[in-house]
Amino acid sequence: MDEIWRSFLDENIGLPMVTSLITGILIGYEREVQGKAAGLRTHALVCFSSTLVMLAAARQADWIIEFIPDGTVVTDPTRMAHGVLTGIGFLCAGVIFREGASVRGLTTAASLWATACIGLLYGVGLYWLAVSGTLLTLLVLSLLRLLQFLMPQRLETRLLVITDGGPRFTANTLRDLLRARALSVGAVGLAMTGAERRQELTVRTWFRDEQQGDELAQAFSEAPGVIGFAVLPVHDDVAADFPRGAPAMRPE
Repeated sequence: MDEIWRSFLDENIGLPMVTSLITGILIGYEREVQGKAAGLRTHALVCFSSTLVMLAAARQADWIIEFIPDGTVVTDPTRMAHGVLTGIGFLCAGVIFREGASVRGLTTAASLWATACIGLLYGVGLYWLAVSGTLLTLLVLSLLRLLQFLMPQRLETRLLVITDGGPRFTANTLRDLLRARALSVGAVGLAMTGAERRQELTVRTWFRDEQQGDELAQAFSEAPGVIGFAVLPVHDDVAADFPRGAPAMRPE
């Protein structure tokens, strides 16, 4: 027991273990505050365990194993780093998920990967590089979030317009309606449905704010030839079913 305690007090073992745990807690705390799937405990364990396996790989001479007499053993601690980063890839995949037409969890997955890398640096004794990586990671997750908030927003939205199939509202009418409001227009999809030969027009655009969506919905409700429409932000679950979302129908 005394030998284990003395080993832990060794700065080459105890220091990287403690500092990696603190690093994981700091990065995980930021993710926890944001309500992400991988938070404080996950990041702390990732960083700490990465340090542990790297410490073990760097001290293979202390392993209790029997080597072949007169044999030559070549150690390569970088193989352990490869194994850790490969395993982290599976963990990162677990926090990435699709919600509607958008993908969430990429930043949390990147923070897990960065945390594992920092833990490996502690394990090989590159404390200055590990501490620098910790500070810069926290800077990216916190300060750049503020910068992203101050940047102009672009809300990707998909539109579905159902018409009576007549000439009063066509694909060109839809394009003109969007361009008149300074909205970008992608390729317009056209489909004919039902025995009534109704037309479904689909297109993707970007709003500067949610008020533009309200104004466009009002324009659709007043446009001649339009019998139904749907304004679907890509972050909504209903966007995954586009263009089969439930459109707003106008009374005949």
